[in-house]
Amino acid sequence: MRTFTRSLAGLAMALAVVGSACSSSSKSSSSSSATTAGSSKPTGSITVSAAASLNKAFAQIGKNFEAANPGTSVKFNFDSSATLVTQIEGGAPADVFASADQANMNKLTSKDKIAGTPTVFAKNKLQIGTKPGNPKHITGLSSLPKVAVVALCAETAPCGKYAAQALQAAHVTIPTSHITRGQNATATIGMVSQGDANAAIVYVTDVKGAGSKVGAVDIPDNQNEIATYPIGVLKSSSNSVTAQAFATYVSSPAGESVLQQYGFLAP
Repeated sequence: MRTFTRSLAGLAMALAVVGSACSSSSKSSSSSSATTAGSSKPTGSITVSAAASLNKAFAQIGKNFEAANPGTSVKFNFDSSATLVTQIEGGAPADVFASADQANMNKLTSKDKIAGTPTVFAKNKLQIGTKPGNPKHITGLSSLPKVAVVALCAETAPCGKYAAQALQAAHVTIPTSHITRGQNATATIGMVSQGDANAAIVYVTDVKGAGSKVGAVDIPDNQNEIATYPIGVLKSSSNSVTAQAFATYVSSPAGESVLQQYGFLAP
């Protein structure tokens, strides 16, 4: 009888040890999974659809991001924000969208295409770009009606809308026959740097980015427009971890530092 009792006690103890080991193993496995999930690192490639005015600044930010996150690759698609929205709505692959205005970002958020809430990461304002040396002696918006060829962005592009608002604020009307339009800010300032236009209304960053190829004439604040730049991750992104990491990096001090070097204003 004592022998049988001891056997039962031994069996119970063995089962307890096995149960404890299983429980411990389960907890360890669960903890390991949680740690792995929580430590997802950016990797792989993403496509960023961004306003043309962000071209040079984002090219640098992309390189910096890749250096800070080995194994990542950032590809860019630059154009007017309106054109990019049309592309995205048409199914063009994109992981991140950075707009030169809130209106075009709202088109995507209203259709539930953006994950979370977009973040405003920079601001910009308008400036007049002229041929080097300003041979037409342009002093401001009021000088433009007398200029033979003035380049403006497409009417649907944010830079085109901002220019129209600035001209209205200054009570200036440029004859239609004197206006030529570029698809986006880069194309518009390019008309001046290439000699096809005498002046252009674009962003400060575009004029600065053109370097010695163009001159600069400031527009007073009471006639100027402030452009707001939001960034968001698309719900359709095939690499949301890296996409979110890039969007966060753009808004970080490291990203803002680069943006301000290229003439953008703090958000």
